Amino acid sequence: YFDHKKGADREDRLGPDRAVALGWVKPKSMLIATLISLGLSCIVGLFLIQYGGWELIFVGLAIAVFALAYSAGPYPLAYHGLGDVCVLLFYGVVPVVFTYYVQANTFTVGALLAGLGLGFVAINILVVNNYRDYDADKLSNKQTTIVKYGKAFGLAFYIFNALAGMLFFIAVTELYDVYAILAYSLAFIWIALFILVYRKLTSLEGKALNAVLASTAKMVFLFAVLLSVLIVFCKQ
Repeated sequence: YFDHKKGADREDRLGPDRAVALGWVKPKSMLIATLISLGLSCIVGLFLIQYGGWELIFVGLAIAVFALAYSAGPYPLAYHGLGDVCVLLFYGVVPVVFTYYVQANTFTVGALLAGLGLGFVAINILVVNNYRDYDADKLSNKQTTIVKYGKAFGLAFYIFNALAGMLFFIAVTELYDVYAILAYSLAFIWIALFILVYRKLTSLEGKALNAVLASTAKMVFLFAVLLSVLIVFCKQ
């Protein structure tokens, strides 16, 4: 809804279909649905208080505020090059650390490392999205990091995030005393698949990059699965 109102989502967009941009749903209806969904999410989240304490209300409020502030308000974060930071925090650190906290009632370095690793890898979904929409974002003055620093930066950023994710992957390996052959075998599998996806990113353009977007999302899921396997089969 908010991207459509700002002119960032048009009928000629290269990404997956957007209901409002294509006229399938009226803007007002989408806004109402968005607020209802956000409200229901907050209500469901209240049930976690019995496990994690009233402090979780502040976490829930922060998530709700940033969900809206990402593309709404007087200073939409996605339009000022801060979308990547939001992904790192709210697709990585916050969900991992606080999911662990709700179940164990404690914070650990391991949960933080795992959250950072997942967060950096998840940023690449946004990188592909912004790389594909580079020209359209420039026209709508959406100052993503790739609009600010160029498409070459986007390709380098994609590699950086993967390497950062792997560094935290190895850090978790060391922290939990995982069998080395298992850890490095899983890391090799992920890196090999990442290289294949990266080659597609550098060779495709326009709507064809939607396939890379999907593959990148799958790489994030695979990273989470492999990280879970590491922790389950640690020596401790």
